[in-house]
This record gives sequence, C-alpha cells and structure tokens, in this order.
Amino acid sequence: MNFGLNEEQLELQEMVREFVAKEITPFAGEMDETNNAMPGLFEKAAEMGLLNVVVPEEYGGMGLDSITVAMIYEELGKGCAGIATSIAANSLATAPVLIAGTDEQKQMYCDILNKGGLAAFALTEPGAGSDAGSVATRAVKNKEDGTYTLNGTKAFITNAGVADVFLVFANTRESGGIRGLTAFIVPKDTPGFKVGKKENKMGIRPSNTCELILQDVVIPESNRVGREGEGFRIAMKTLDSARPFVGAVSVGIAQAALDCAVQYAKERKQFGQPIASFQMIQGMIADMAMKVEAARLLVYKTCWMRDQGVDFSKEAAIAKCYAADIAMEVTTDAVQVMGGYGYSREYPVEKMMRDAKIMQIYEGTNQIQRLVIANKILY
Repeated sequence: MNFGLNEEQLELQEMVREFVAKEITPFAGEMDETNNAMPGLFEKAAEMGLLNVVVPEEYGGMGLDSITVAMIYEELGKGCAGIATSIAANSLATAPVLIAGTDEQKQMYCDILNKGGLAAFALTEPGAGSDAGSVATRAVKNKEDGTYTLNGTKAFITNAGVADVFLVFANTRESGGIRGLTAFIVPKDTPGFKVGKKENKMGIRPSNTCELILQDVVIPESNRVGREGEGFRIAMKTLDSARPFVGAVSVGIAQAALDCAVQYAKERKQFGQPIASFQMIQGMIADMAMKVEAARLLVYKTCWMRDQGVDFSKEAAIAKCYAADIAMEVTTDAVQVMGGYGYSREYPVEKMMRDAKIMQIYEGTNQIQRLVIANKILY
C-alpha cells in the first residue's frame, strides 16, 4: 500500500480545501444556527464535481477511487460535517443502483447527479433503525400492469427535503422480514410522495433531515433495483461501501478540532506562559494527534481494500467505528483544552463536538459495528 497521494490527488485536495475555506468554513456557524445550508452552496459544489464523485466515468461522473473520495470527504468534514453529510449522501444513495441496477437505471440515476442533483437513501423508519428487517413500508405489485404501489413512512432521511431522486426500501412480503426487502428508485415529483417534518437536530444541522410519507405511490417495475427480496443484500453492501466515507468525515471533524485546540494552546496564557507549555496539555494534544492519525490510516486502508476488490466488510466496520469514536473523544478533549471558551458558541469546537456524536449513530450504530466485527472474527 502506497501511503502517499499522487500529484493529481494533491491538486484535487488543494482545490477542495480552497472551496471549503471560501464557501463552507466562514458560514459554518451561521448554517448551524439557521439549520440550513447557505443558498447556492450545493450548486457550487456541483460545479466542483463534488456531487458525483462515485459515479463511474462511463456514466458521466468523476469515477474517483475510494481513497480520493475519502480525502475529499475529510476536507469537507473539516469545514462542516453537516455539509459533508449532505454531499456524501449522494454516494450512499447511488451505491445501490451501481451495485444492482440495470444499465438504463444507472444512466438515468447518474444523469441526475451529473446535472447537480441531490439523492437520498431511504431505509430508516420510525420502527426500523438497526433492525432493517422491521421495515414496514409495503410495496404491493399490481398484477394488471406490473407496477408497484408503495405505502409507508421513512424517518431521519438525509437530503429528504432537497433531493431530486430517492432510493427507497420497501417490503414486498406481507409477512415482512428481510426476505421481502426490495429497493426502488422514486423521483421526487411522484404523486403521493411527500416530505414530512424537518428534524431539529443536535448536530450536523445544515444537513437537511426529514421524514418521508408514501401514500399510494405508484412506481413502474422498471424502477425496481435488483430482484424482489434482494434489498437487504443490497442495503448491507451499500452500507459496507459507505462506512469508510463516514470514517473520513469523522477524521475531518477530529482533525479540525485538534487544529483549533493546538492554535488556542499556543495563544492562551495562564500563570505567565502559554498553556501549550504545560505537560498535561501536551499529553492531551499528543493523544489527540495519535488517535486522528490512526483513524485516518484505518480509513485509507479500508478504501484501498475496497479498490482492490477484496472483502472489506470487517475493515469498513472497524474504520467507521473507530473514527467515529475518535471524533467524539478528540472534540471532547478540544473543548476541555479550551476550557470555558471551548464551551462557548463563539468558538467552533462545541459545534464539532455536537456534530461528532451522530457519527457514532448513523449508517450503523457503533454497537452494531462491534457486532459486525465480532461476527467476522468469530464466525
């Protein structure tokens, strides 16, 4: 494994850093307060090519390798984890189509992203989080014309209120369970498909999170992704692919918090000297730096394995779980280093701490990740 970024990757990294420094970081606090992204931000991200990074070149996208995508998401995470989450959700929602879709589905779906559209991955429901087999949204096939009628409610869906296309999971079996889980492409303007309440979240507030309501939503059979009952396998493969990217955003949060703590420790004076000269502060900074570096390497290793085409399910769970835990630990320590100022909203680390918490929850809680890791090792 080569740990160095090539010239093309370094140029792209610098471009993303400049974009983050100009369009995201200066407005992160305002977006957090208003619970919305800045107007026009995603259009600017689309111009940068950030909305279709996983779309293969043959379908008009960037076709970037996994390490490059992780590098981009880390840089976005440094600026604002909420914006990073919204942009990364495009990759999450595209994966099922790339995994199991037809050529026609892939082209149609990818064209939307290539034109600057946002996508949403709709699996979670009020009664179905970690237990995907509990999905209650029903998809009933109409014998006359082969269409499907979907009814149900989805919860905590990233980009729900702003997405142009949705990847919705519903159950085709009346008895439910994972054997009936099936994936469908649902355009936003489909009759009966509505956006419900918007969540007022603790963190990643600029990321639009809403419920979805499906009332007699009719979808043509051509919008079904994969076979009936194949949805669980597709969802699990999708989450495996996305987890290192969640880890990358987590690393971005942690790195940004570390940078803030280091700068503050050099400037803040107590007892006549910068607090950076105190061994306790030095020990905290050193521990934070080691954790961030270890998390980044786990993410990069997993991305490398993904690009090699080998099984990376265990490593994906490890990278996501560890990086998310580290984001929580490092942001908490950054607040501690900065004391009362760290607890104030005048400084960004309290926002980073709130943002970090969701990394341990979404796309598979860290408790679920530990179960995945243990099962891979034991069985």
